[in-house]
Amino acid sequence: MAMGISDLIPGVSGGTLALVLGIYQQLLSAINGLFTKEWKRHSIFLIPLGLGIVSVLLTLSHLIEWLLADYPQPTFFFFLGLIIGIIPLLLKEIHYKQTFTFSHYILIIVGAVIVGSTIFVKDQELAVVMSNLTASDFVLLFFAGWLASSAMILPGVSGSFIFLLLGVYPTVINALSTFNLPVIMTVGFGIAIGLVITSKLLSYLLSHYKTAVYALMVGFISGSVIVIYPGILQDSFLLFVSVIAFIAGLFTAYMLSYAERRKTASTLYVQKDC
Repeated sequence: MAMGISDLIPGVSGGTLALVLGIYQQLLSAINGLFTKEWKRHSIFLIPLGLGIVSVLLTLSHLIEWLLADYPQPTFFFFLGLIIGIIPLLLKEIHYKQTFTFSHYILIIVGAVIVGSTIFVKDQELAVVMSNLTASDFVLLFFAGWLASSAMILPGVSGSFIFLLLGVYPTVINALSTFNLPVIMTVGFGIAIGLVITSKLLSYLLSHYKTAVYALMVGFISGSVIVIYPGILQDSFLLFVSVIAFIAGLFTAYMLSYAERRKTASTLYVQKDC
C-alpha cells in the first residue's frame, strides 16, 4: 500500500519505498521468477504486494488528490523525510567507505543531476484530462505505462512523473478515480510488460555491478529530493505540521530499516545455528 501511495505522487518512487521496506531485491527476483518453474513461490510474494498497490490506486486516489490539492506541503515533507532517511542506510548497506571509488561519487552526481533537472519541466502545462480517446491515444497510454513502470522500479525515479512528462498523468488519475476500465487496463498492460523487462536488466546489473548501481540509485534518490521539495509557505501552522511530517518520515524510514536489519540478523542466526 505504501508503494501504491508513492506511485500516485509525481516525484516519489515506488522503488524507493521498496528499498525502505527492505524488499527491493526480493521484488526484482520475484518478477523475474514469474516465468520460471518456481513461479508459484514468487507469486506468493507478488500477489499480496500487488493487491496492496492496486487497492490503494483504486480506493485512495481521491484522498491523494485531496491531500495534494489542499495540503501539498505537509504531504511532500513526509515523503522528503522518508526519502532522505533512506540515503545513509543505502550507503551503509553497500559499505561505501570500503567499496566506493572516485567513479562511484561521479555516478551519484550524475544520477542526482538527471533526476533533479526534471524540476524545470512545467507541470501545469500538462494537466489536461484526455477525452474522446482514439486508437493513437490508447497506444500512447500503453507506452506511457511501459516507460512509467521502468521508472517505478528505479529508486528515485517517479513513474507518476513520467506520466506527467508525457501529458497523461491527469488522464490516468482520473481513470483510477472514475474506474475507467479501458484506460486502466491499457496502462496496466504496459506497466506489466515494462516491469518484466526492466527487472531483468536491473537484476543483471545488480549481480555484476552492485556498487555502481547503488551509487546511481543514491544519486537518483538525492535528485528526487530537489524535485518534490514543495517550498515553504508563509503559514506558521502549516510550517509546524510540515516539520512534524518531515520528522515522521525520517522516523518511519529508520523504523522500517531497523525492522529489516533485525529480520536479516535473525535469518543469519538461524542459518548459522543450522
